[in-house]
Amino acid sequence: MPESAFDQHRYQVRHEWGADGLGRLAPADVVVVVDVLRFSTTVTDAVAQGRSFALDDAAHAVSLNGAAVAAAAASTGAVVMLGCLRNASAVARAVLAEQQRRGARTSVAIIAAGELRRAQEAGRREPGAPLRFAVEDQLGAGALVDALGALGIGHTSPEAAAAGEVFRGLRGAVRHLLTASGSGQELLDLDRRDEVLDAAAVDAASVVPVLREGAFAAY
Repeated sequence: MPESAFDQHRYQVRHEWGADGLGRLAPADVVVVVDVLRFSTTVTDAVAQGRSFALDDAAHAVSLNGAAVAAAAASTGAVVMLGCLRNASAVARAVLAEQQRRGARTSVAIIAAGELRRAQEAGRREPGAPLRFAVEDQLGAGALVDALGALGIGHTSPEAAAAGEVFRGLRGAVRHLLTASGSGQELLDLDRRDEVLDAAAVDAASVVPVLREGAFAAY
């Protein structure tokens, strides 16, 4: 693939949005998909309980968007992990372990899933719909950048560095920001406040879902 001004190939830690953003980046050894409300968080909690979660099942039960990004990442041949606020430090440790296993510098693409706008006539999210910025995914991506940096994996692109600074500056307000965000308010209206608060708990989980043969299991 020819080098592009937008592929962040110069950097070990990269950051983009959605499947299209993943396609803009230079191929990475590890892709971490961040869909805080609710794909990454829900699958992380399920895997922590010892369950394996098939990608197709996760797509239909939780999020078409997060699953679509994970499927796109898997097609590149990368190791695909799910990251969220709950497991940011655990994901960083898994990336470091992957680098040690490979015995070589390992590139990491952190892909914030964002939100697909609702199809007006159907009232549901559909692949191909315009992508909406999601503050919860910006914070989740930033938490991962911050955790990687703490382990010495800190050669970040400007995009990744900015996400990390957003998280560091707003870490004390994460709970409020998630409940007040558009995605959080939508879940609160569906009486899912507990899910939003669960998603806001930074480093509350030690498990890292990794995609193998079409299903997520613990790394």
